[in-house]
Amino acid sequence: MLSVLSVLKILRAVTAPVALMVVATAASAQTNRIDMISPLAPELAAFGPYASGVRTLQATDSNRIDILNTKSGGPTRRTDRTLTLEVWYPALLAPGQQPGGRQRVITRDPAVTAVLYGRAVRDAAPATRDGAFPLVIVSHGYPGNRFLMSHLGENLASKGFVVVAIDHKDSTYDDQQSFASTLYHRPFDQLFVLNELARLGNAGSGSFLAGLVDASRTGLVGYSMGGYGVVNVIGGGYSDASITGNGAPPNRLLAERAASNPGYARTMDPRIKAAIAIGPWGMQTGFWDAQGLAGIRTPVLFVAGSVDSTAGYEKGTRAIFQGAVNADRYLLTFVNANHNAGAPIPAPIETYNYSETMKSYPFLHYADAVWDNVRMNNILDHFATAYFGLLLKGQQDKAPYLQTVAGEELKGFRRRTSVGLTLEHLAGR
Repeated sequence: MLSVLSVLKILRAVTAPVALMVVATAASAQTNRIDMISPLAPELAAFGPYASGVRTLQATDSNRIDILNTKSGGPTRRTDRTLTLEVWYPALLAPGQQPGGRQRVITRDPAVTAVLYGRAVRDAAPATRDGAFPLVIVSHGYPGNRFLMSHLGENLASKGFVVVAIDHKDSTYDDQQSFASTLYHRPFDQLFVLNELARLGNAGSGSFLAGLVDASRTGLVGYSMGGYGVVNVIGGGYSDASITGNGAPPNRLLAERAASNPGYARTMDPRIKAAIAIGPWGMQTGFWDAQGLAGIRTPVLFVAGSVDSTAGYEKGTRAIFQGAVNADRYLLTFVNANHNAGAPIPAPIETYNYSETMKSYPFLHYADAVWDNVRMNNILDHFATAYFGLLLKGQQDKAPYLQTVAGEELKGFRRRTSVGLTLEHLAGR
């Protein structure tokens, strides 16, 4: 049977109709499902007892600094910043209502859209009878969008979490702007969404989230540039060198969240109880030093591929893990995986074709050369369930899933199915 990469090479040499036929064969009738559970999946990857609902919201942060229209040495401009949010939540289906739905999404090639299939039901009634659920905020990479980790949104919602994924303005597939905008806005976007979900969760807000979400128990998940934002939000103040480094926002605007700024430490939000940072970008380019990483005190699970060529491993994610000396932290490593370890959904079938615009295969934005996406998604869902279950819900029965014993299989994995994974733990000093 041809490998996927072999098929991709064939595509450029055949006509469009034949190419589509080859793709369909190679993908084994791939249907763009984000809810697949592999026979190799660890125990906690299975969906939980709740049905999942999904809704789309917009939220506007008034008078945010406008990086794109601020010039070095000139006045700092401001504008309203509107973010689109996708919210997955525990739902109560009506009699006869079946789980499942579809969503048309923009892919890595903005000219190509794909239809994703999952279990969440659009606009389903929220399951408010069981009280308020912890909040999990999901932040994508550069570029990306709110559906890139939708497998995690659906999965956690079925287990009693409200999950909100952000479309970061200036950083999505169809709205990619100067990198300086992403460098500045990531932590502010994540904190703004936390405040907005807390407001909507209040009684009398008029939102379906009223009484459904408990923002006092919040977890963060960030991938790549989303992970960069997470590291800063939980205490990793930027280094002084990064404030004026190549590509930095103008007028020293990163200084507001630098470790050397006495006011930065006061921005730590006690509602954030735990974080997961997947391939966080920035360490290898000098955004953190020992002083900055020592400011992290929030418990954090780092996830990385051991050959990450984008965020780095030894000088990237692993260095952050080692440098966060005051935090209780874990490092889950996918051995021989690159930057796409765990986070992205399986590549939609529509991305298998070569893109003349990108001069590449959009497929590669999602996939890994060694690891299968479904298996990686299942593993991430498993550990996120354990980690957030323990730290946001106090479920002590989840603690053993985070314990490591040399020479033994990780708990929840069938025999020999944790091959290629390492899990390390360091306590804060």
